[in-house]
Amino acid sequence: MMPTSLLRRVAPVSAAAFAAAAMLVSPMAMPTEAQAAEQYMAVPSSRVGPFSAMGTGYYGGIIDYMTYVNMNGGINGVMFTWQECETEYNAKRTVECFQRLLTGPNGQRTLVFDTLGTPGAYAVINRMAEEEVVLAQYGYGRTDAADGTVWPWVFNAASHYWSQIGMKLKFMAEQEGGVENMKGKKIVHLHIDSAYGREPLPAMRKITSDWGMELVEISIPPPGLEQQSQWLQIRRERPDWVTFWGAGSGMNATGMTNAARMGFPRERLVYVTFGGAEEDMVPAGDAAKGTFVVANAVPGRDFPLVKSILDKVYGAGKGNMENPDRVGQVYWNRGLGAAVMWAEAIRNAQRIHNKEGQPVTGAEFRDGYEAINMTPERLEELGITGMVAPFALSCEKHDGAGEFRMMQWNGEKFDIVSDWMGPPDPTFIRQLVEDSAGKFAGENNITPKNCS
Repeated sequence: MMPTSLLRRVAPVSAAAFAAAAMLVSPMAMPTEAQAAEQYMAVPSSRVGPFSAMGTGYYGGIIDYMTYVNMNGGINGVMFTWQECETEYNAKRTVECFQRLLTGPNGQRTLVFDTLGTPGAYAVINRMAEEEVVLAQYGYGRTDAADGTVWPWVFNAASHYWSQIGMKLKFMAEQEGGVENMKGKKIVHLHIDSAYGREPLPAMRKITSDWGMELVEISIPPPGLEQQSQWLQIRRERPDWVTFWGAGSGMNATGMTNAARMGFPRERLVYVTFGGAEEDMVPAGDAAKGTFVVANAVPGRDFPLVKSILDKVYGAGKGNMENPDRVGQVYWNRGLGAAVMWAEAIRNAQRIHNKEGQPVTGAEFRDGYEAINMTPERLEELGITGMVAPFALSCEKHDGAGEFRMMQWNGEKFDIVSDWMGPPDPTFIRQLVEDSAGKFAGENNITPKNCS
């Protein structure tokens, strides 16, 4: 049984405190006036365990943005309120947190659930339609959920892993002088042995086959801290490139240190978005230098919105990050980007359903999510131009831009080494999504939604 007590968070909580109170639920309501309109949001965080660097940064960014919105009068006067539950990046605990967080202390249903992990997303994805909750997979999760006709309650607002692996292969081809030079090249997909690690493989297998490449798939048992045998295999295989699909600073740093030990050039090592943040690079020391990392949210403190949060939220001592120096880093900026989408969806829902100044329902929030249109002008208004790629969602299309930027660790920080770029053939990736979703619908007697 999970604890039934509720704790109110009044100050930043240390990782040790969360470890002692794993699975406790913490409500947080910013409105100070009882009569203020509220919008309850679930926060299934992962602040402890081997993936804590991701969770503390990501959910810290989410909470900091909700705090910032409240300090600026809410969304047309509607204030965020939220409740936090520790999942430890564990699928079973994620399901338990979903059950506990479904209804908030104010009696409202949550509008959104963001598991920050593919295993957790797979564990709850089939409950979204029944409970009328949006599963907001910000750059992770089940890829064919980008087809909104089959998965109307699931979104990939920062695009998905099939577009990402296509972008990586396109980047490699550019380094090799063109796709024609990829024939005969060998690539290793080194990944954590989980749904997350395997998620890019349908697209990766097809693209590498079409290009005449040899693909070698090597898995690492979680939590991924023991990789010696896998890197010995890589040394025997002598690949031209390695894609590293890891999670957690321990696993990711271990990958780079093993690559250095085996003499594999880090300039031929490309990390996934969830494997490449400052917290992943620093522990590896000099071994990390030269490693490539894909970004769906660019790090940095120079974005106007980040500056404003530092000034207003942290200036008032209300920041969620125990270490404010992490504000503006990869994981925090990604959480910020996710929370911005939540607010945009609520704002759209209020407009669409003529409910400005009022909380919205789950179905209305879903309509608002499908209406998200992050034009360059809107990104500038929000103060995040350049941090995320422009994109628009729709009833059919539940994924983002399908574009990413490549970064390279210089030993101290990330250098941005590409513009926003997508896979070599976005139409092919979309067809994979629709074919996979259509197959799932057929096998489960689902009638796709008519978006006309």
